[in-house]
Amino acid sequence: MRIADWEIPSAGIAFHRGLAFIPRQSPHGDRDHAMNEREHDMARTVIIEKAGGADELKLVDWPVGEPGPGEIRIRHMACGLNFIDVYQRTGLYPLAYPHALGMEAAGIVEAVGEGVTHLKAGDRAAYAATPPGAYAEARVMPASQVCPLPDGISFEDAASIMLQGMTVEYLFHRVWPLEAGQTVLFHAAAGGVGLLACQWARSEGIRLIGTAGTDEKCRLAMENGASACINYRDSDFVAEVKALTDGKGVDVVMDGVGKDTFAPSLDCLKPLGMMMSFGNASGPVEPVSLLTLAAKGSLKLTRTTLFTFLADHARCQDMARHLFDKVESGAIKVNIGQRFPLDQVAEAHRALEGRQTTGSTILTL
Repeated sequence: MRIADWEIPSAGIAFHRGLAFIPRQSPHGDRDHAMNEREHDMARTVIIEKAGGADELKLVDWPVGEPGPGEIRIRHMACGLNFIDVYQRTGLYPLAYPHALGMEAAGIVEAVGEGVTHLKAGDRAAYAATPPGAYAEARVMPASQVCPLPDGISFEDAASIMLQGMTVEYLFHRVWPLEAGQTVLFHAAAGGVGLLACQWARSEGIRLIGTAGTDEKCRLAMENGASACINYRDSDFVAEVKALTDGKGVDVVMDGVGKDTFAPSLDCLKPLGMMMSFGNASGPVEPVSLLTLAAKGSLKLTRTTLFTFLADHARCQDMARHLFDKVESGAIKVNIGQRFPLDQVAEAHRALEGRQTTGSTILTL
């Protein structure tokens, strides 16, 4: 059922912290029946009805339903917040409206549909998955990208690392054959993905040079495993990288920032180096000439997305197990820098866009 089909009297809409709360009613206006229906078939869910700013986020009662073949119904305990959510909200990554947001959560499986064999009702589970819809108390979704969650990892920790952690997993293991002793330049090293990357690099014997926007964030990156971190607001990071590598440059750049860092990052690579672009936090990268890659040393360039790697069920489950092993071994320590209640999701988006966050950010339920 679509929002447009609901009977919503304008007087029944309440606003709190920039969010619209829309009460669900039965077709006959029976509020007692509607309340009972919500308890069993509805879930508070954050949606957008058009692209725009954080004010477009609305918290509504949304139908949940029963899982069909290949699906599960999951009751969320915590949800993750990521830049891809901002891209979808602003329309950079278009959605059909109205649409729920959120790509990552952890909780308890309530029911499974026909053909689902790797999960059962009562299982602890976590995911980074399509389609969006994780900002919710509960949802029905495809089961393929939902992963069994070990008992030793909390729901909040899992919700904070699935998307970011599996991003780091594929960057270090599935794009280019990185080896111990090689050097990586990682932008936004004090963010959620960045802090996990710092720890992952240390655990693999890879030297990671980070960048961040404050001295405090640089210290945080180094505490988590970066061998050096450059404050890009005070220094020319290209010159600093050259100095740190005796003029040779790095083997790989991992860049989730995008427009502001892409071009100078090419100058940080050694000949035959690999540029991995995986995000657009500062805006999308402008077109680049292949001749530029040739002139700068026969560089390699890829623009990756996590969900290409997660599309294969077996690979997705393997990536999650690898991530969970890193966490349970102590090689990766989860850093939740911010927690926002679900009804403060607009504030959470503003903080993320304003680069006011460190580590991961979760929405609590």
